[in-house]
Amino acid sequence: MPPIWSGTLTFGLVAIPVRMESATRSHRIAFRQVHREDQGRVRYRKVCELDEHVLMPEDIGRAYETPGGQLVSVTDDDLDQMPLPTAKTIEVSGFLDLASVRGEQFATPYFLAPAVPGANKPYVLMREALARAGKAAVGKWALRGSGEALGLVYAAGDILVAHRMRWADELRPAGDAAPPDVYLTAEEIRGALALIDAIGDTDLTAYHDEYAEAMRTVVEAKAHGEAPPSPVRPKAADTGVTDLMTALQRAAEQARADRGEDAAVHAMPKKRAGKKAAAKKTAAKKTARKRAG
Repeated sequence: MPPIWSGTLTFGLVAIPVRMESATRSHRIAFRQVHREDQGRVRYRKVCELDEHVLMPEDIGRAYETPGGQLVSVTDDDLDQMPLPTAKTIEVSGFLDLASVRGEQFATPYFLAPAVPGANKPYVLMREALARAGKAAVGKWALRGSGEALGLVYAAGDILVAHRMRWADELRPAGDAAPPDVYLTAEEIRGALALIDAIGDTDLTAYHDEYAEAMRTVVEAKAHGEAPPSPVRPKAADTGVTDLMTALQRAAEQARADRGEDAAVHAMPKKRAGKKAAAKKTAAKKTARKRAG
């Protein structure tokens, strides 16, 4: 796979030639736009507004429009020669705990690989240092045509990952997304924890894109002149549930049944009597014995 970016990862006085590769791929289904009447494909042609000529990709360049409306041509060489240190270098400027970063700030991950054999040792050194410290390195880099990126570099197994981040001022405040103050009883919290325990842990590798599979099934059926398969509907909600605790308990029982476990063994524990209540019962028994004597 051709690298997305090539440059140097600097770690103090250590310089590591690296190449950046895409860490993900998409199985998103792409649709074509067609004319409903005759199924002819709809094509978009790029036309020069001055001479109305249809342009090929090699005929098209880029330009920056100034506030006054002037178009200033910007070539690939101009971008490569920008007076920006991050154009060819990821300079580590600090470190932080990966767990301290807000999840919504993560954007696109990339793999970093040594660009030359001589980079192997400093690459492994940085990888091991980050892994043992439990830290991520903070730095910036610039990709041609897409601006400067803030990123974290961290160890993931045998490789270094450069994760593009959103800038702090790109994150929106939560605003009124959170509900107003709600009172929860200890029993309700125990019920929710019991449901989490009943459903159990899972593995992300077990999940797959069912939309893509369903779409392929529909397309294959229509391509062969067959009727598409019947839709699969989710289970209807239990409309008889009238309170939160009942819903939690039934959901936990169903989850355990799906796992083949005995629900009776995992019955939700009843609230124990407090120390004061137990002391009162003991005192009452002693009083009754004295009276009987």
